[in-house]
Amino acid sequence: MNPRITGAVTVRVLRQLRHDHRTVALLLIVPCLLMTLLWWIFIDNEQIFDRIGGPLLVVFPFVIMFLITSVTTLAERTSGTLERLLSMPMGKVDFLAGYALAFAVVAVVQSALTTSLAVWVLDLDIAGSVLSMMVIAVLNSVLGTALGLFVSAFTQTDFHAVQFMPALVLPQILLCGLITPRDAMPDVLHAISEVLPLSYSVDAINEVTRQASWTSDLTFVALVVVAFICAALVLGAATLRRRSP
Repeated sequence: MNPRITGAVTVRVLRQLRHDHRTVALLLIVPCLLMTLLWWIFIDNEQIFDRIGGPLLVVFPFVIMFLITSVTTLAERTSGTLERLLSMPMGKVDFLAGYALAFAVVAVVQSALTTSLAVWVLDLDIAGSVLSMMVIAVLNSVLGTALGLFVSAFTQTDFHAVQFMPALVLPQILLCGLITPRDAMPDVLHAISEVLPLSYSVDAINEVTRQASWTSDLTFVALVVVAFICAALVLGAATLRRRSP
């Protein structure tokens, strides 16, 4: 991995996003609108909003980042852009890491907007700090990006990318502890949830909502999320094709 080349890819992706107003709106505005809609649904039941608002604060960006990055990387491959880029002295890891860093920059802005809205406007009740919540939200957005980059290697059309939503994302939403605590699930489902990355993201955000300070448990689950991000990028580099057949 070459830091200079990775940085060049990051700048290139950010420049592309700057001119793609619809994608920027989807990344930055839609999570805020979804959080506002959630608050409006439970406007007469603040306890439910406080219970699920935190987890959904990381689930919404996770889903959006997954979808955007999987489709965007597919477009790079089908258009032949990736093949031209890899003909230069650039490895697959440089390409994927550059994409991940670019979307990480977007994730910082995204999490700042969404977290600020949820806590200071919609009055989401959390015991921890807003900064801690932002850190976990950024990590989860990058996780969605890394998984999107990984699955893009197995897609040939935009429709194939969308098909991974029910296959890979929706089971994680059902088993991450959002609907019911993971400890209350049947043993088999609990065991499956233990190997799903979104479970640890939800555990992390729940820890922030319950604990006033950054705890060792929070450090552990945050590191697990980072490990999943790194694994997804490595696997993505190993399976990424120069172009679709």
